[in-house]
Amino acid sequence: MIQKTTPRATAGLRLTALIAVPVLAFSVACSGGGDSSDGAKSHGIADVPDTSAPAPSAKTETKPDTRAKGKSAFYDAQMTYVQCMRAKGGYPDFPDPKLSGHFDWAKINEIGSQPGRNEGIKGGKNRACVDELMAAMDATPKIDQQKAYESMLAHAQCMRDNGVSKFANPTMSGGNAQPGGQPNPMSRAYDEESPQYKQARKACESKLLEGLDGMQ
Repeated sequence: MIQKTTPRATAGLRLTALIAVPVLAFSVACSGGGDSSDGAKSHGIADVPDTSAPAPSAKTETKPDTRAKGKSAFYDAQMTYVQCMRAKGGYPDFPDPKLSGHFDWAKINEIGSQPGRNEGIKGGKNRACVDELMAAMDATPKIDQQKAYESMLAHAQCMRDNGVSKFANPTMSGGNAQPGGQPNPMSRAYDEESPQYKQARKACESKLLEGLDGMQ
């Protein structure tokens, strides 16, 4: 038998429901708050030092600092040579190193290709900056010598293919690649200031690994 609900009874049920909802919500909030408080005591505080950002960031900072110091020493050695070339070597317009730290041989060779400016372009006039040049070369990051040899060999072949027929191949001596170029530096076999040489060098510059450009 279905019982009819009077308006008064319906209102009573609604009132009961409205009262029950906040009570239920309050109960859940209290119980949740208690769990959260307990968790904070048992886990939250302990987790902060374990998962905090400082530890990884400290590790992250250490590695870049080490690399930066190595790069800085390399770059500083190149700059010391550059400054010597400007002050004592006779080349006040000697270019800064590239961002990689390596000499900008494209610009250096451009200066050296100007009439009467090739002598002393490496080491300065009267060899005024040879010591600084050697220090800069010593600070240069090591290159795999076999790869260096192969790079210079490809460059030498390219130079010959582009009209510098007497451009000599590099050699290997004691496990180290020795640049090619002039067969006898004391008696030049080709003119490094000639238009043909400049065109060949421009065409073949990509054959040399970074750090080798300008070595032959």
